[in-house]
Amino acid sequence: MKNLLLLAFAIVLLCSCKPKPVSNGSPTDFKIFKGTNIAHWLSQSDARGTQRDSFFQEKDVLIIKSLVFDHLRLPIDEEQMWDENGVRHEDAFKLMTNCLDWCRKHQLKVIVDLHILRSHHFNAEVKPLWTDPQEQEKFYRLWIDLSSVLKDYPVSDVAYELMNEAVADDPEQWNNLLANAMKAIRVVEPERIIVIGSNKWQSASTFDVLKVPVDKNIILSFHFYEPFPLTHHQASWTGIRDYSGPIHYPGALLTQEEFDVLSPGQQAIAKDWVGVEWNMEKLEQMMQLPLQKSKELGLQVYCGEYGVIDSAPEADKIRWYNDMISVFNKNGIASANWNYKSGSFGLLNGDGVKNETMIQEVVRK
Repeated sequence: MKNLLLLAFAIVLLCSCKPKPVSNGSPTDFKIFKGTNIAHWLSQSDARGTQRDSFFQEKDVLIIKSLVFDHLRLPIDEEQMWDENGVRHEDAFKLMTNCLDWCRKHQLKVIVDLHILRSHHFNAEVKPLWTDPQEQEKFYRLWIDLSSVLKDYPVSDVAYELMNEAVADDPEQWNNLLANAMKAIRVVEPERIIVIGSNKWQSASTFDVLKVPVDKNIILSFHFYEPFPLTHHQASWTGIRDYSGPIHYPGALLTQEEFDVLSPGQQAIAKDWVGVEWNMEKLEQMMQLPLQKSKELGLQVYCGEYGVIDSAPEADKIRWYNDMISVFNKNGIASANWNYKSGSFGLLNGDGVKNETMIQEVVRK
């Protein structure tokens, strides 16, 4: 009953927005294949003012276009876009709409991704979104507000990703939230493409418990960072940050001989990797659940994030990218690498120099 009341409240608010009809375009024209994430700009960044303004500009859209990408995924965080009372930060909204305008001008599609909520961070231990009806109501209201700003962008140019990497203890919590949010948005935007992923970090392995709303204007999304010891080699925010031994791809991540000469501390970190084999066939097999659901429902499938950290061995990293792109191309999986030019995964490094070898793999047809 509570969910129904919350949904009714959301719909009332949506109707009060008095939307104008979406301009031109058809959802069938929202066609994507190769893209990149604009990370650490309106999401996961403390930069504000001129530092934030200068991080991503029209010249970056031109670079992305020159790399033969057809779309970008734009993560935005609640704390960047709204204050704690849900009042817009107009400067951040202006940056977002500038980006959309630049992309329309240069014929790039955009997926606006609500990446992190105050009530839900994908790596947080406590996520009030799943237990507090008021936080669920707030989630609907954020999308109502976003829709009121974005609804006049053609459905052929802009799509919405309701939430990044849902992590609920019970997959039904995500299924219910997703269904209610879809119903609310559909009141005023019946044709907007909605990107949805599965529970537990948008993993391909949890697509069997994802309940996809009956709706033809959906793209199914998964994220892929396997094998994790390679893609997040020495990542500072992970439990493998202190591992300094060898790591390989393809083949065994770590051989028994290599393991035997590691220190006890290093062995404790790497003990589960010994002799574990990885190759392109294994990567493809791990993507079968989203591929199967895509075929069953007649919906496009999309890998919205994939990548390897720059501290991984370069040759192994490039071989992984080669296999990933081969799997995507073979199966018609649209994709957006993580990420364009920030953090430690960028196609461009900190001083703007292109990682040409990685770019060649990512954009390969």
